Amino acid sequence: MNTILENNPVFLLFLVISMGVLVGGLKIRGKSFGVSMVLFVGLFFGYLNPSYQLPEFILILGLSIFIYSIGLNTGPIFFKSYRQNGMRDIGFSFMIVLFTGLLAGTMFYLLGFSAATVSGIFAGVSTNTPAFAAVLDYIQNTEGANALASEDLVVSYTLAYPIGILGSIVAIILMEKILKVDYALEYKQLRNSYPLDNDLTSASVEITNDTIVGVPIRELVQQNNWNINFGRVKSGSKLSLSRWDTNFKKGDTVMILGGKEDIAAATALLGRQSEDKISYDRREFDSRRIFMSNPKLAGRTIASLNLPEKFNSIITRIRRGDNDMLAHGNTVLELGDRIRFIAKREDLSKLSNYFGDSYQASSRINLFSFGFGLSLGLLLGTLSIPLGPDLQIKLGYAGGPLVVGLILGALRRTGPILWTLPYSTSVVLQQIGLMFLLASIGVNNGGRFFESLSIDSIGIIAAATTLCLLSGILILTIGYKLVKIPFSLLLGMVSNQPAVVTFASEKVGNKLPEIGYAIVSFPKNSTVKE
Repeated sequence: MNTILENNPVFLLFLVISMGVLVGGLKIRGKSFGVSMVLFVGLFFGYLNPSYQLPEFILILGLSIFIYSIGLNTGPIFFKSYRQNGMRDIGFSFMIVLFTGLLAGTMFYLLGFSAATVSGIFAGVSTNTPAFAAVLDYIQNTEGANALASEDLVVSYTLAYPIGILGSIVAIILMEKILKVDYALEYKQLRNSYPLDNDLTSASVEITNDTIVGVPIRELVQQNNWNINFGRVKSGSKLSLSRWDTNFKKGDTVMILGGKEDIAAATALLGRQSEDKISYDRREFDSRRIFMSNPKLAGRTIASLNLPEKFNSIITRIRRGDNDMLAHGNTVLELGDRIRFIAKREDLSKLSNYFGDSYQASSRINLFSFGFGLSLGLLLGTLSIPLGPDLQIKLGYAGGPLVVGLILGALRRTGPILWTLPYSTSVVLQQIGLMFLLASIGVNNGGRFFESLSIDSIGIIAAATTLCLLSGILILTIGYKLVKIPFSLLLGMVSNQPAVVTFASEKVGNKLPEIGYAIVSFPKNSTVKE
């Protein structure tokens, strides 16, 4: 078996992934480590036989695919967040890097470690491979440098890297209990700012309030800042679809859709809940979910399609992945969306043809746009960006694809080229990329990690553990209590590695940690060389 594993890296790769996923799915007191266990299973395989190695391109491929996919997925939300909280998020992201660096510098003076050892601990705890590579390159190209400095750097980085991942997870678990974080409350507060699961419901309301009679729906929504949609309207025996200029008469019945709190507020103003479930009346209007699989429409807003001029229909909600969203005029459609229409029966088949309505087509990946965009990201990552005579930044295999992914994700399309991915395809690519990344890190560092364990290494391990936990705890506390950043976003900001992001997202139950990770990844994944 040893010979097979040594000579067949692909077999080794998928064996580690499958075993890691299996172990990660086991629950202890209702908790599990999830896909992050792929890393630790990889470390175990590397310990069993240091000759087990996975090619470096697997690590680079996994890292770049994972990061680029996250960039495409979170690009629009990322730039929206910066427009809303730009200086706060930018300042805090750089504070994370500087604060961790200051703690590492303090260890240099207090504990007597060499500069190379402290640099390795800092790069390892922050899992910043570009920073490690930059320091190693600096040491090897500095006149008078010795081999011992390079060895100190490699050993301390190897010891600190897995601690950086595990320590971040421990800090998250610890601080959510100490700070008594209410994820459900944060979800309610942020669901209108980010495309999260809105827990949508509907109600049939009878108009009894004289003050809103004759007022168009547009004015009602603007005056009351409602986040709801209107559906069928029954006036006497006549049934019609609501429009922005629709106004109600006393005794009319209207279907409204939104979150429970929004529905309650709208019902209180409009009148009272009705027992007349007009949504069940499908003699004239019917409803259907239609897959958005037409690439020509992807990346466009609902308003730009001018649907009322083409069909007697309205869009009430959109299901993207596992999340239901209210449909608004500025909602951008993506491949794979399941769109709920209310329309005339004869228009439903036309709408189906117009939007494609093909699950197979909606799941396909545009290999040209994905490959070209990722290539641009990798190219950007290799460039050294000068900031001065002795200072330059290099984004690396993580920062480059992330920056390009964020930009292209926000653009969504350039002429006929659609940059974004169908939701299901994005999830699969992220999973594949993350598995490749974790397995490669674990297997290739397992042997060195356990070989480095000695009496002398105990101090490095203790320092790395202290740095990771202390920086994580203080940053979470300062960000949550003083800067007032939602804890769900903070989890992504302190996540120093994709495995931690995935763990945080699973714990929160939405993609807010991914947004936080994207916000701070530029400064954290940039490498400063001098």
